[in-house]
Order: sequence, then C-alpha cells, then structure tokens
Amino acid sequence: MRATGVRLLLGAFLISAAGCRPPATETDPVSMAESEGWSAVVDAARGQTVHMMMWMGDPLINEYMRTYVTPAVDSLYGVALQFIPAQGSDIVSRIVTELEAGSRRSGADVVWINGESFYQLRQAEALYGPFTHVMPHTALVDTDDPYISVDFQQPVDGMESPWGTVQFVMITDSLRVPQPPINLSELDAWVRAHPGRFTMDRSFTGLTFLKMVYIEMAGGHDVVRGPFNEERYRQVSDSLFNWLEGLKPFLWRDGASYPENVTELHRLFGAGLVDFSMSNNDGEVDNKVIQGTFPESAVGFVPAFGSIRNTHYLGIPKLSGNKAAAMVVANFLLGPDAQIRKQRPEIWGDGTVLDVERLSPEHQARFAEAVARRRTPAPQALRRRAIPEIAPEYMIRLNEDFRRRLVVP
Repeated sequence: MRATGVRLLLGAFLISAAGCRPPATETDPVSMAESEGWSAVVDAARGQTVHMMMWMGDPLINEYMRTYVTPAVDSLYGVALQFIPAQGSDIVSRIVTELEAGSRRSGADVVWINGESFYQLRQAEALYGPFTHVMPHTALVDTDDPYISVDFQQPVDGMESPWGTVQFVMITDSLRVPQPPINLSELDAWVRAHPGRFTMDRSFTGLTFLKMVYIEMAGGHDVVRGPFNEERYRQVSDSLFNWLEGLKPFLWRDGASYPENVTELHRLFGAGLVDFSMSNNDGEVDNKVIQGTFPESAVGFVPAFGSIRNTHYLGIPKLSGNKAAAMVVANFLLGPDAQIRKQRPEIWGDGTVLDVERLSPEHQARFAEAVARRRTPAPQALRRRAIPEIAPEYMIRLNEDFRRRLVVP
C-alpha cells in the first residue's frame, strides 16, 4: 500500500475505532515483570510462538534468523519463532487493518520497524508498551545516544526495542570509478558523462538517498530539523525533483524505470550494469563481497555533505497474543552474543546498539574483532559525518512524489 493509502486508513481508523479496541489476550507481561521479576515473563513465554513480521530480502539476514536465532530461543526459552515477509507500509497496513476490523489477536507478535512505520503505528495507537524498561539487556544500551533514543525525531519512549544501528553509504567499484563523485555537482556531472550507469531503487534505500539530497538542497540538517514544514517541503522538493527529471535521460534505462528494491540495485551493480549501489547499512559492502554479490574491488564511501545514520527497532503490536514471548525474543536479540554475531560482516554486518564499554572484557574483545572491515571507513570516522534523521512526514511525502513525478506506474 502506498503511503497515501496508509494515511487515509489511519485517519479512518482513528475516527471510527477509537475506544473500541479489544481487551488484551494474556496477562500483561510488563506488569508481571514489575511485580514478579523478569523470570516470570520468561516462564510465561515458554510454549508460545512468536510470529515476526520482517523484511526478508537478504539471504544472510534470513540465515542468521533461521539458523541461529530460531534454535537459540527455542532451546533457551521454549519459544518457537516463525517469520512473515513484510516491510514498511505493508506492516503498517496489516496491523492497522487488524485494529480497524476489531480483531482480537494480531497475526504478528514482533515487527521490524523504524521511522515512518513507527510514526504511523504510534498515530494509530497500534503498538504495545512501553516495554523495554523491564528487559534485562536494555541496561546495556546507551539510551542517551540520540541516534538510539530518537527515531526520525520521535522519542522512542520504550515503545520499540533497538536492534541495530547503521549509516548510509554510497557504493562503487574502485576499478571502474577510482575517483567517485562526492557532492551533488560532481554527481550531476558524472551521471551526464556516463549515461545509463547510475540509478536508485524506488524503495527505502533509494528514498533515503533522496532524503539526503533534500537535506543538502535545503541548506543542511539544521535548516530542516524539527516538525515537518509544508512550505519549505514544496520549495525544496521542487528543486530536488526538477534536478532528477533533468537527469532522467542519463539514468539506467533512460529513467523509464527504477529497481524495485535495494536487492535488485545490488544485483545490477554486482553484474556491472551500473557503477553505483547504495546501502543503509555501512557494513554491507564487506558483507556482499563475502557473499559474492559484489566484486572484490567494491568500496563504500560517504558524500561530502554526510549521510543519514539511524537505528532500526523491534515493536510489539498491541493485539499480539504472545507478548511475553515477543519480549523474550527482543531481549535475546539485544544480548551481547546475538549483537556480536550479527555485527560480523560474514553474518550480517549490522552495527550494535549496545554500549560496548558496559560489557565484560571478553565481550568487548569479541566486538572489536567483529567490527573489522576492509571496504568502508571505520565506524568512528563514519559517525563524524553522520546526519540525524528528519521528521517522518518527509519520507512519506518523498515516497509519494517520487512515484508521482518519476516512477512509471
């Protein structure tokens, strides 16, 4: 469902269904933890099945979840884990539709979300919480870090559990493009000089790229931070899409179509059909070289104007019938062993949300080994050029206008 449809659905739901939500289907696990301790939640979770709604476009992420996480939570806690492929607006539409229909239980117990999805689900009062304060591993998170405690300028307030932190990188082949363009004027000149060798996907990663260009054209993050500004958006987005429309004849397939998602963009880059890809995960370059998707000469870099850094999270739908098990799974995924494993480039390359200094010396040493990478700048160097997210409405509007002005139906 497009973002417009989601907004209309949210509006209809908030008008017609407010105050008519069904009762909880189990003892409240937060209350249980507060009165009896975390062990009571673990006991209540045993025998439950968690249905996790998540993006499943990366085979190594899927393998991490299926071959490591699934057997671990079964063995440790007696919790079964099943997966439902979905992301972004699809997650929002499914969860909100269940509320609107008066369902007693959701088809999902955990959802992988951030940004506009979190915003839309909060608007619909569709999430359970706050719940993270009773999870033991929350104590290992630096909750004062604004890149973790704030999601697209929205205070998280315990309504979603941080899972990983990443920063956007541009990706190229150092043999084909030894001196990549690092600002908009250089990129414009490069695209025009190399017809058909550049594009962006029309999903989350491509929209993040457009958002970065929007921030740069607006004059920087300090200009656009704060609530969504309609007048400014119209002015800057006109400049943005006029620029892109001018580039269309020089894009891949003359700008008549765009890769459906970042997986397809990666495939084009790996096959040598375009000279650039992109990723919201700064660890993905090494990850994709290890997979064989990218050539050994692939490198990641950050534009001169910086790149967006954010955190992705796990939320629990209000109508989940297995909240105790959902919290147990979220707490496991926040633990040092699970975080170390997914940070290894050959596993996933996803950045940790833990404050490593709070961990044992053994875990600190394992983290230091896990972050080793060859093809992108070190995490500390990336962070110095990080740009915080802007209000979620910008992503929603850019999505709508990209499809209206550039994407052929």
